[in-house]
Amino acid sequence: MTETVSDEQLNRATLARQLLLHRAKLDPVTAVSRLCALQAQEPASPYLALWTRLADFDPRLLDEAIRTGEIVKTTAMRVTLHLLTAEDYPAFWAAHADYIRRARTGMPRFPAGAVPREQVDHLVASAVAFATAEPRSNAEMRAHLEGLAGAFVDQGWWWAVRPFAPVLRAPDDEPWMYSRRPSYVAPSTAPFGLNTDKALECVVLSYLAAFGPATLADIAQFTKHARAPMRAAFERLRPELRIFENTSGQELFDVPDGVIPAGETPAPARFLPMWDSVLLAYAGRSRIIPADVRTQVIRQNGDVLPTVLVDGSVAGVWLPADGAIQVKAFRPLPEQAWDELAAEATALTALIAPREPGVYRRYTRWWDAVPAEIVTLPG
Repeated sequence: MTETVSDEQLNRATLARQLLLHRAKLDPVTAVSRLCALQAQEPASPYLALWTRLADFDPRLLDEAIRTGEIVKTTAMRVTLHLLTAEDYPAFWAAHADYIRRARTGMPRFPAGAVPREQVDHLVASAVAFATAEPRSNAEMRAHLEGLAGAFVDQGWWWAVRPFAPVLRAPDDEPWMYSRRPSYVAPSTAPFGLNTDKALECVVLSYLAAFGPATLADIAQFTKHARAPMRAAFERLRPELRIFENTSGQELFDVPDGVIPAGETPAPARFLPMWDSVLLAYAGRSRIIPADVRTQVIRQNGDVLPTVLVDGSVAGVWLPADGAIQVKAFRPLPEQAWDELAAEATALTALIAPREPGVYRRYTRWWDAVPAEIVTLPG
């Protein structure tokens, strides 16, 4: 008989695997792989994600892993930027590149049937070769491809092929290793060799280890990949997966050794960065985000605010201000939670102060729109 897992157990399973029940003693490379990549739309976010999950996190270790190429930044799930380990990158690229390619070439701005696949292949290969000798800016990549193939739509050939081209963001000397004016570099080893089926299986297993138990709809939401090939990957893996049902009777999949703590396991208060993957990992966001605050956290344009976790669920949003951390809570919080958040705020301020004390301040329009009182936690 299939085992049933409660909503409380699913929440604690996510927290445990995402290292949010206890900070782990891991190096950044191991942690990034275990967490199924780190969302990196904002340069600071991967650093904050590891800070809130790792014991004695030293941001310089992540700097060094990026500098040496052990960790890379590239387009991955949901066609957004992530940090991946160099070891994991080939599978994640192979799993998503062809699907992203079909989605991009099917857009209205990409005239259907007007560009042969061979021409696209040639331009992608040329872009990679051009970025091999030295990092190239968006303007340089665009000019290079237009020199080969002429002008193309309003945003150019580089816009057309960039999401699925096997290129990486080049690190620089900005506070969080990547600036908002990106340049691109070819990987030291081309991410080829895995077929799409095997690559998808690798991504499924990585996802389940980091976020399981979960449904097919959950991973489809997280990756924004087509359901049919994802379903086929689940079916190929089914003999080696653990199967559950949730209280609604949905089938959930998991890796055999995935930890599922008791639903009443204590969960400490934590600050999460913008776009933290734990907030985007499920079709049913209520595993972490209460339904009545979802629109406050995930805005209409897709921005996901920096959040506060209390007892395993989103209880508010935060932003730095004048050497302190300001919190807008969505509900009354117990005194113990405020005490925990005050201690976390001190450590968070120490992390951001030397690098970007006003991190996320460019998103104050969303902060101002949240209808809750401000509580200031001195750093």
